Amino acid sequence: MTGAASPLRKTNSALGRIAVWGPGLLVMLADTDAGNVVTSAQAGAIWGYRFLPLLLLLIPMLYMIQELTVRLGVVTGRGYGELIRERFGAFWAWASLVGLAAAVIGSLVTEFTGVAGIGELYGISRAVTLPIAVIALLAIVGTGSYRRVERTAIFVGLFELAFFVVAWASHPSLAGLMKDTLDLPLGNRDFLYMTAAIIGAVFNPWMIFYQQSAIADKKLGLADLTSARLDTGFGAALTQCLTGAVLIAAAASLSHSVAGAGLSSVGEISNALSPVLGETFGRLVFSAGVLGASLVAAIVCSLALAWGVGEVAGYRHSLERHPFAAKWFYGVYALCVVGSAALVGFALDLVWLNIAAQVLNALLLPLVIGLLLALAVKTLPEATRPRGAYLWILIAISISVMAVGVFGAASGLFGSS
Repeated sequence: MTGAASPLRKTNSALGRIAVWGPGLLVMLADTDAGNVVTSAQAGAIWGYRFLPLLLLLIPMLYMIQELTVRLGVVTGRGYGELIRERFGAFWAWASLVGLAAAVIGSLVTEFTGVAGIGELYGISRAVTLPIAVIALLAIVGTGSYRRVERTAIFVGLFELAFFVVAWASHPSLAGLMKDTLDLPLGNRDFLYMTAAIIGAVFNPWMIFYQQSAIADKKLGLADLTSARLDTGFGAALTQCLTGAVLIAAAASLSHSVAGAGLSSVGEISNALSPVLGETFGRLVFSAGVLGASLVAAIVCSLALAWGVGEVAGYRHSLERHPFAAKWFYGVYALCVVGSAALVGFALDLVWLNIAAQVLNALLLPLVIGLLLALAVKTLPEATRPRGAYLWILIAISISVMAVGVFGAASGLFGSS
C-alpha cells in the first residue's frame, strides 16, 4: 500500500514545522559517533588536513541519500526493511538485514570503547562505566514513546558541539590547509585505506534503516516533506562540520608528530587534544563530546537493527508500544546493547578496531545504496520519484563514492604501502 502515514498533518505554523524535526538531526548526530571521531582524529594526526575537503564534499551525497529515506518514509509509511521485503522478496530483505547487523555490531563496539576510554581517563574502570551506560540506554528507550526517546537522544547528542570549541582553540593553519589539500598521495595504500574509512564513517548502513523507520514511527506524511528535508539537510551539514572540527583539531595539534602517529585509544586522543583548552577543561570538553556521540549513536544504531529485524521478520516494531506489547522489538534492542557492552568489557580499546568498522561500512555501501535507489525508482509515485538529471547525478555520485570506498578498502586490506 502506498500512502502517507499522516496526510492531514498541518505544518504551516512554526511550531508544527519544528515538531517534524528530529529523525534527520538525530541520525546525523549519531553519524558523528565514537568511531567517526577516532577515525577523523587519526586521519588528521597522520595526514594533516588532506581529508577535510573530502568530508565537506560528501555533504551533498549524504543529504541526497538520506533524503530518499525521507521520501520513502512519508509516502509509504513503512520502514526500509519492510519495503525491501515487499518489493524484492525475502532473500534481499534478509541480505540487507545481515549487512545491517554487521554494521550495527561494529558501530556498537566502537561506541562502548568510546565510553570505556573516557571513563578510564578519569580512573573509572570499564566494569563501572559500561553497566551505567547500558542501564541509561535501556531506560531511555524503555519509555514506550518515540518522541521522548528522540528528544532525550538529541539533547545528549548536542554535547558533540564541544568539538567546535576544541577545533577553534587549536588555531588551525590556513597555509597548512592549502598545502595539504594540494598534496594528495593517491598512490599510497594507507592513504587509500583511510579514504575508505572516512567514507564508511560518513555513510553508516543503519542510518538509512533508522531514519525511514523513525519517520514511519513518528507518522509523518506528505505535508511534512519539506520540513523533514530541512531537518535532514541541516543535520548533514552539521555532522560533517563536527567531523571536520575533530580532524582540524588533530591536524593542527598532532600532524607530523610522533604522538599523532602512535595514537591507540580514545584516551590518548583526548590527552593529545586536551592541552589546546587547558588540561582539565580540555579533557572535560572532549569527554563530553565523545560521550554524547557514543550514547546517541548506540541508541540510533540499536534501534535501527531492532526496527530492521521487526520489518523483515514481521513482528511488532514500534517505540509507541509498551515493552511488554513488543517484546521482540525491545528484546533485540536490549540484546544489542548488553551484548556489545559485554564484548567491549573484554576487548582492548584500539583505534584500528574503530577504523576497521568504518571500512566495513564502505564495503557494505553497494548493497545498501543500491537497494535504496532501486526502491525509490520502483516504489515512489511519479510526483515524488527522483527522475531526470537529478536521478542521474545521484547515481553517478553514488557509484563514484562507492567505487572509491571499495577500492580504498581493498588496497589497504590486500596490499602494503
